[in-house]
Amino acid sequence: MKFKAIPFCILSLFLAFGLKAQNQALPFADEVKEVQERIATTWNPTEKTIVFTGSSSIRMWHDLQERFPGAQVLNTGFGGSQSSDLEHFLNELILDYSPAQVFIYEGDNDINAKKSPRSIIGTMEDILKELQSNRPEMDIVLISAKPSIARWHLKRKYMRLNKRLKKLAAQTQGVRYVDVWKTMLNKRKLKRDLFIEDGLHMNTKGYDLWYAALKDYVNNTL
Repeated sequence: MKFKAIPFCILSLFLAFGLKAQNQALPFADEVKEVQERIATTWNPTEKTIVFTGSSSIRMWHDLQERFPGAQVLNTGFGGSQSSDLEHFLNELILDYSPAQVFIYEGDNDINAKKSPRSIIGTMEDILKELQSNRPEMDIVLISAKPSIARWHLKRKYMRLNKRLKKLAAQTQGVRYVDVWKTMLNKRKLKRDLFIEDGLHMNTKGYDLWYAALKDYVNNTL
């Protein structure tokens, strides 16, 4: 039985549709592409670069460059992401920019999605291994999960995650941990004036506290 060869033009169409469908099925592919396109207009590869990445608490920090003017700061945050999403886009969001330092905020949405702290740490271990195998000299800072009004009922799970993140950083050379959880509390009570109307994302007061917690970590490496 003989089979007719598929014309190249038809085969190309099949491949194109297949790739398009794959990209559409991949969570955050469009948003990551938009991040890349935005950064391409300003990024100078000859300058020392610091990358801040992670979920919406990073994405919505619009004045990062103004707060940390000592180096070129790139914000590659993508809202709604979990640690597994960041793992998939490590090249596009971190490694492609050859940063001297990266700040990572993930785990917040993972806990809300009912992932266990242990499974999140497993993903973070994979992320750190991949980053360090590609850029062993890069300084990595893990930002703790933050408290929030909307997710205060999950506080114990967040606290367990933060404890594990701190331990992971302590056991991994070239990795540091910064705590933003305690600075957003008044003793054991949440400072409720740090959030916008949704009770999840921060206002300027919230980012002021994050800046105070993070500034020495940036300055110590430049």
